[in-house]
Amino acid sequence: MTSSLRTAALSRRGFLGLTGGVAAMGALAACGGTSGSGGGSGTLRLVGVADQQKAVEAVLKGYTRAKFSTSFAPTDQVQTSVRTQLGAGNAPDVHVVYPGNGSAMSMVQISQAGLLADLSDQAWTKRIPEGLKPAFQNDGKTFIYSAGSSVIGAIYNKKVFQEAEVEPPKTWSEFLAVCDKIKKKGTTPIALGAQTPWITQLITYALVPSTVYAKNPQFDQQMKAGSASFADSGWVQALEMYLDLQKRGFFNDNPNGTTFEQQTAMVATGKAAMAIQVSAVLPDFRKAASSPDDLSMFPVPGADDAAQVWIPAGVVVGLGASARGRNLEEAKAFLEYLGEQKAMNTWAEAVACVPLSRDASSKIDPVLEPFLPFIDGNKAVPFMDQAWPNAEVQPAHFAAVQELLGGRTTIPKALAKMDEIYRKTQ
Repeated sequence: MTSSLRTAALSRRGFLGLTGGVAAMGALAACGGTSGSGGGSGTLRLVGVADQQKAVEAVLKGYTRAKFSTSFAPTDQVQTSVRTQLGAGNAPDVHVVYPGNGSAMSMVQISQAGLLADLSDQAWTKRIPEGLKPAFQNDGKTFIYSAGSSVIGAIYNKKVFQEAEVEPPKTWSEFLAVCDKIKKKGTTPIALGAQTPWITQLITYALVPSTVYAKNPQFDQQMKAGSASFADSGWVQALEMYLDLQKRGFFNDNPNGTTFEQQTAMVATGKAAMAIQVSAVLPDFRKAASSPDDLSMFPVPGADDAAQVWIPAGVVVGLGASARGRNLEEAKAFLEYLGEQKAMNTWAEAVACVPLSRDASSKIDPVLEPFLPFIDGNKAVPFMDQAWPNAEVQPAHFAAVQELLGGRTTIPKALAKMDEIYRKTQ
């Protein structure tokens, strides 16, 4: 996860970039693979997205059981080129795979076409937290390796909190009280850069784990089966809470005219207390602050009972093995190696995410520590779009929030539209 995708993300792919460490950069760039003593039928071909390069090169330094030819490309290029190769039967042995569903290179779409190798017998798959399994599994089988997850929470200015004499809240009522105290001090409680479309979804995503999944962990499966809907679920409550923040005057003026950069600067300089953001952009906020230590992060409590607070944890973009690859066993062996804790730590550190599992040597950004009890306690769910069946629902959510903030639609109409688009491929 890098900061190179801060404003270009205007679509589902853009947000996947943040949650999965994809940078929209450069043309296809090849780099040399490692050499080793392993057997197999030849050099393994690995194709990843650009921001996987650092992580892949780091883990390959410790892997000597096979030789690799590696290349990396921007998201859009990978989405088309690798998917075409998969269908034509000449896919890379190991290649990028997106968690969950909803894109041509997503785990569900590729695995249901029979193009991904089943990794379920690998030891690391037993360590996947229950709440994150939908991002890894289709029909109970694991088809993607991912090193861990990024989270959504409140990036906040510690000096502003100190001046207002408030602490990170544990419940929704406490959150509202914190915002109220900050507002009375003359500071904007929450910076919202809704002009940048992907920003619009983050408050919803922060609240829905508590308003939907804490009460009904089977919501995604029910949506897929047609027995649940956005319009008749805790999504209604989440959007009501979202708009209540606006009604109380807790946002900056004209959120729909405010960009990501402006949001970042407001929090970094203390003009606003916090922003609901994905942890992947922490480097952007730190760069804009006078000192990185000015900023920290806490989970947004979407319930009045602290025990019912759940969080979003988006599984970062990973790798899979082509089911029809010439070096299938060697490819699977490499993914099994990536599941070893040392390799998982190396990958997670390279992309600044929370490792899927941890040991004493795991290095995690200290500001993310408040999120770990939720992940360890199975109170974390994948980012909502990772379970959606097509790539059109997320932009519909972007538009719905902008229209809600602008008073141009209602919550029932907005969710009815999202339901309609969700069902397009059902």
